[in-house]
Amino acid sequence: MRMRLFNRTDTAVSEVGLGTWQLGGTEWGEVPEQQAMETLSAAAEAGITFIDTADIYGLGRSETLIGRFLSGRLDRESFFIATKLGRHPQPGWPENFSRQAIFKHTEDSLRRLGVEALDLTQTHCIPAEVMRRGEVFEHLRQLKQQGKIKNFGASVESMEEAFICLEQEGLSSLQIIFNIFRQKPAEVLFDRAKQQGVAIIVRLPLASGLLSGKLTRDTVFAETDHRSFNRNGERFNVGETFAGLPFDKGVELANALKPLVPNGMTMAQMAIRWCLDFEAVTTVIPGAKRPEQVRDNALASELPPLPTTLHERLKRFYHDEVVQHIRGPY
Repeated sequence: MRMRLFNRTDTAVSEVGLGTWQLGGTEWGEVPEQQAMETLSAAAEAGITFIDTADIYGLGRSETLIGRFLSGRLDRESFFIATKLGRHPQPGWPENFSRQAIFKHTEDSLRRLGVEALDLTQTHCIPAEVMRRGEVFEHLRQLKQQGKIKNFGASVESMEEAFICLEQEGLSSLQIIFNIFRQKPAEVLFDRAKQQGVAIIVRLPLASGLLSGKLTRDTVFAETDHRSFNRNGERFNVGETFAGLPFDKGVELANALKPLVPNGMTMAQMAIRWCLDFEAVTTVIPGAKRPEQVRDNALASELPPLPTTLHERLKRFYHDEVVQHIRGPY
């Protein structure tokens, strides 16, 4: 596993991390505790040190499982744990953005994760007007001064929101949706983020599984899987499900990419490798529900960069075939 420096510091993190939305067990179908712990163990064995979670994932279940996994490990200090706040139903919006709520949610995350300080806290796709006012970031600066958090960043939906956050002093990272089907960040954001030394955390590198190449139009998802109940943004931003593409169109586009996959790698590995080929990217956080998935994803770090000709072809494919179908903030 190759490592990359996080935000111009001497802290190195695995360039392939692990997203743990699925470990909450509420929006990716059921994930039994034993299976979750085996997946986390497989990530560690593969050299993954960057783990991303949020207080809303299973209303704390994801953080709690990570805390149990870390407890007693002799290599605990080698892991970089990133969490998020701002979307918890208690007390809910707009009270979530108050100093009192942010401090409480931070303390709750600290307790569940079993740590004295959070490596990274991120605002969790909160309203643009709240980020623009800036008080929420001042609360995070105070937490950093108190030693409760080591870094703060923002998880955003759109490039407009990303640029709002880049105006904030002390911002360590931006978490964004970025994949072969959603290439806008490379065109408008990466140079600015790199110039400012802001880490880029990539979520949805596989577009909710579309870029694994394993889904068909007949694929059935559990009722508790957001790929079933949020296909058109019924519950939250449609961009978080299949990167904003209509499912049938996404399957069609993924099938069109299969002949382009280089020998010696899976389609999922090609998709992750594509993200890693951008120097501005700090870490990519595909989710995984099973150990074999996390092992396969981690292998992308060991693969050589994709050929320049393939990058150019994938860029043309995006502009010619994909961009007009993307829905939601972008």
